[in-house]
Order: sequence, then C-alpha cells, then structure tokens
Amino acid sequence: MTGFARLLRAEWTKFRTVRGWVLGLSAAAAATVLLGVLSATGTHTSCGGPSDVCPAVPKGPGGEAVDDKFFFVHRELAGNGEITARVTALTGRIRVPDADPGVRRVVPGVVPWAKAGIMVKDGTRQGSAYAALMVTGKHGVRMQHDFTHDTAGSPGGASRDAPRWLRLVRSGDTLTGHESADGRRWTRVGTARLDGLPATVRVGLFVTSPGDLRVTRGDLGGTVAAVRFTEATGVFDRVGVRAATPGGAVSGAAGTWRHDDVGATLEPDGAAHHPGGATESGGGFTVTGTGDIAPRLDGRTVEDTLTGVPTGLIVVIVVAAGFVTAEYRRGLIRTTLAAGPRRGRALAAKAAVIAGAAFAAGLGAGAVVPIGTRILRSNGNHVLPVTMFTEVRVVVGAAALLAVGAVLALALGSLFRRGAMAVTAAIALTVLPHVVATASVLPADAADWVLRLTPAAGFAVLQSVPEYPQVIGHYTPQGGYYPLEPWAGFAVFCGYAALALGLAAVLLRRRDA
Repeated sequence: MTGFARLLRAEWTKFRTVRGWVLGLSAAAAATVLLGVLSATGTHTSCGGPSDVCPAVPKGPGGEAVDDKFFFVHRELAGNGEITARVTALTGRIRVPDADPGVRRVVPGVVPWAKAGIMVKDGTRQGSAYAALMVTGKHGVRMQHDFTHDTAGSPGGASRDAPRWLRLVRSGDTLTGHESADGRRWTRVGTARLDGLPATVRVGLFVTSPGDLRVTRGDLGGTVAAVRFTEATGVFDRVGVRAATPGGAVSGAAGTWRHDDVGATLEPDGAAHHPGGATESGGGFTVTGTGDIAPRLDGRTVEDTLTGVPTGLIVVIVVAAGFVTAEYRRGLIRTTLAAGPRRGRALAAKAAVIAGAAFAAGLGAGAVVPIGTRILRSNGNHVLPVTMFTEVRVVVGAAALLAVGAVLALALGSLFRRGAMAVTAAIALTVLPHVVATASVLPADAADWVLRLTPAAGFAVLQSVPEYPQVIGHYTPQGGYYPLEPWAGFAVFCGYAALALGLAAVLLRRRDA
C-alpha cells in the first residue's frame, strides 16, 4: 500500500468513526430530499374548467417541450419538390395596458421574433418535424428546423419596395433554404436534415407572433416580467409549389390549399381564442397568426426539486470544516502530521475523503429529482422534459456541488483553524451570493456578475433548460437562468476550491501545527 493510500485509509477511518460527521452528511442528504419534496408538494397548477385538467405540452422531435402555434396555409407535397413565395410585408399589433377600464388598447408593432415564411412539415400535429424559412420582425431572414435549430440569413425585413423571395427545396430527408431579393439570383441560407420525414408532407405559408416581453424593476428590487399578446400579418405573392418528376425535373403540383390554426387555444364553445386567419386574392395570400414555433420555456424544471441543495450545502460545510478544525481544537493535528510528514499530502487525503463522502451523500439526495418531478406532475404542473443525460447531469452535478463545497470548507478550516470562522466564510462565499442573486434583490445585471465571479457560479450545474437565442425569455438568475454554461460555472467553483486548498497546503507547511 502506498503512502498516500495509507493516509486515505487513516482519514476515512477517522471520518466514519466520528458519529457526528456521518450523521451530519446524512442530515445534509435528508434535508435536501425533504425540502425538495415539500416544495414539490406545495406547488400546484390549475387550468380551470369542469375537468380542471391542463392540456398536454407538445414535444418536439428531440423530446423537448415546445410551443407550436401558428396559422398555416398548406397543401400536400408527395416526394421531392419545392415551395417558393415572395414576402412583401410583415406587420403586427401589440396589446398594451388599457387606459380606461373596459377599453381595449392595441397599437401597431412587430415583435422581434414575429415570423412570416414558408414551411415543410410532417403534417399539422403539434411537435411534428419541420423546416421553415422566414422573414422575422427584427432578425432578418432565418432558417429554423425542429424547434431548437436556427440559422441566420441576410438582415433586414420585407416590404413592397424591398420584398424577400424565399424557397425551400426537399430532397429526401434534406431541406435546403434559399433567399433572393429579385427571384433570379439565389443565396443558400442553410440546410436541415429531418430523419424519418414521410414521403408525403404538408408545405405552405405560415405566420406566428410570440408575446411581447416587458421587464420592469420591482418595488423591492429585482425584475418583474410581463408578456403582452401580439399578432402578426404577412403578405405573400408569387406562391408556387412544384413536385419533382421521376426524371429529376420539377412540375407544377396540383392540390387544394387548406387553412389550419395549428395549436389554437379553444374556448368552452369550441371557438378559437385569438384566432388567426388567411385570405386569398389574385394568387396572393394575407395570413395572420399568433403564437410561436420554438422551444417552450414556460413550466417547472427538474432542478425545481433541488430547492434543498443550498441547505444541504450549509450542513456539508459545517461537517467539512469540523473535519479539520476539530483536530486543531483537540491538539490531534500533530499526530496526523506525524503520520504523514508531507503535510500537503495529508491535507489532500483529508480533502479526498470529505469530498468522496459529500459526493455520496449528494447522490443519495439526488433521489429527490424523480420523486419530486412525479409529485409536481401529479399536482398538475408541466415539468419541462429533458433527456436522460441531462437529468443524470443535474443529479451528478448536485452531488459534485456538495463535494467541491466540502473541499472549500475544509481548506478554509485549515487556513483559519477555527470552525466558526471557516463555516462563516464558506457560507458567505457560496450560499449567500446564490441567495442574493436568485432572489428579487439585485438588478439582473448585478446578479449576473455575482454568479460569474463568486463560487456561487457552481450552482449553474443544476440548470437543465438552456437559453435559446431565438426565443425571447426572462433569462435572469431570478428566472432560473445562470450567466455561465453549467460546467463553466462549476469550473469557477472548482477554481476557488483548488486555490483555497493550495493556499492552505502552503501555509500548513510553513506554520507550526
């Protein structure tokens, strides 16, 4: 057995023979589970109506929750082919607060991600595979497919004086989008591969308009987000659908244009709430729609079941700091250093043992994720679906968060040699910044910087739903979004722990025991 292995065994023996330390980590796991279950149990959603059952959230081809609501003027296309259309206008309306009670106020305006364009879609079922080429309110021409994929084309909008020609070409499972200013010189925007696309699809014109997000400062600090209803209208002409012949040429495709308000919310009498519509005149179409075709951000997330992690981390910090400061308090540190004269290795062995024990406790606490999500769903909540890999990453990330927090607390305990000081410093560096940043206390920009620059950045590893550039959302810590990617934020936390442990090792070599 190597020298370091003997140190590990000795430190593990110390840890497991002190009942308070073992019970402490068990309490951390129990607190994480209990608080998560209590939070899930107290979270209810009611959609009203006689049955009080919320409609199912559509899922995209990748299994993610999606919004799939738009007005669709479409026809059938069998096999390969293409659709071409010219967009000559994109206008809209935005609902604003009423000046007088009972007086509805609507003002002209187009939200940045309003969309008018052409689409190839696997039927009209919500969540089915699609590729679309579009003109947007403020983001120019875009090609999007299967909700999460977005490719930029040229900037600018569409008008009668500066129309946009759009073309989608299907060849098997591959869709290619092209744009043109004059209908003669075409530029490729992007390509999408839709695996499993059926031989017969629906092709046509669509318009949609997501809500107008307004964020204001709250009375007690932080931000308040409100979404206003919007609708958009697109004007199309020069519309043509052509099917490929067996010889590879294209010919005009016959068929009847159908109108569908995909994903429309229905009133109790069956009528559509805020319906879209379309009119045809002289071969052109004027289409009005509302909603969005994008990943859905509205709903509970799997990390909502981990509300007890900060409390569990506090308990882990207390145990980890005591794992080293108890030896200073009782004078046993001399015995430890005598058994391992290379003091840095002795400290590393302590760090490895407490990190491993905290990680195991965190994995045990991870059982709250499947339990909590089941409770949330039983209470009528929409839990945004994630892949199995993402859910495992969140659970393992929570355990790793506790492990690194334990190492940081141990290092601070070695530096200060007093438990109270080490615990206070560790909580002030990790838990307190997280609470301040995620509560409605700081402005959003300040909260972002807190979660970039402090060890609390590590909590980003718990985020399951990413920020999507093509979706306007309340992407703030108060809304559950972190400024750094999950593993990037965790790396910041690890950097602080490594720095503290390195400094503790240096001082341990230089100071008397």
